[in-house]
Amino acid sequence: MTTLPFTKGHGTRNDFVILDDPQGAIDLTEELVRALTDRRSGVGADGVIRVMRAQLSEEVRDLVTRDPRVEWFMDYRNADGSIASMCGNGVRVFARFLEERKGVTALGAAYPIATRAGIRTIRKIGDWYEVGMGPAQFLDDTAARTTGHDATVTIPMQPHEPARPGISVSMGNPHTVVALPDHDTLAELDLTRSPGVDPVPVHGTNVEFVVPDGVDTAADGTVVGRASMRVYERGVGETQSCGTGACAAAAALHRWAGESSPRTWTITVPGGRVQVTLGTHEVLLAGPAELVADGHITITSLNV
Repeated sequence: MTTLPFTKGHGTRNDFVILDDPQGAIDLTEELVRALTDRRSGVGADGVIRVMRAQLSEEVRDLVTRDPRVEWFMDYRNADGSIASMCGNGVRVFARFLEERKGVTALGAAYPIATRAGIRTIRKIGDWYEVGMGPAQFLDDTAARTTGHDATVTIPMQPHEPARPGISVSMGNPHTVVALPDHDTLAELDLTRSPGVDPVPVHGTNVEFVVPDGVDTAADGTVVGRASMRVYERGVGETQSCGTGACAAAAALHRWAGESSPRTWTITVPGGRVQVTLGTHEVLLAGPAELVADGHITITSLNV
């Protein structure tokens, strides 16, 4: 194989190289992923999504046994080549690709896909895609209920900034959410290096910084919380958006504000906005997804 066909897509400017590889024939090494995502010498992206038939992947074949409707596996890789369990913006882009290139419709009843974090369900609502993301889990539920934090976070490039409390949340991948006092503090964060998290997570963590923006009342009477967020993604760096991070942030904001606070949140990120609904059994993430280009890249030019 001398050339590799690809599609480029994004969800709120969190961008991905998509590889249509139903049989899993591509040797998707860390080196190839890093080369593809390099913004100067490759295609450029925050991650790589391989579209693969679930029954052909040993990693998720058990999910097909659990639900025979599962046909497709979202094989997601971070920009540094590391394997990732889940990507909230990526799964919406994956859904857009399935709709346009595989004839899979998300109108009406939701359909399941396989991820390393488990089965996720997708439904199309207008121009947006809504994904059932599974439950938000606080890693230290006792700390979450009492002090509201279980970690401290520092900014290496801003040693004058105080260490701030954070709360650890799993959305199938790890997150540490930090509340900030105002938008100036959020805007001035230097996220050119990974924030320091203590205690150090064994597998690393994504770090979200959030500022509550108040509440709105929707036309149907639903009270919707609003918040602004920036994120540093493990294996990538600061990105324009993070879907699982938005879910983790909404869960943390609700926990901090108490049970009477909104269960639906609009999270504004540099790349746009998404909506998170904290359901009884799982978190729903809704937002846009775009496919912007198709092309071929010469493998030899990547030097892998």
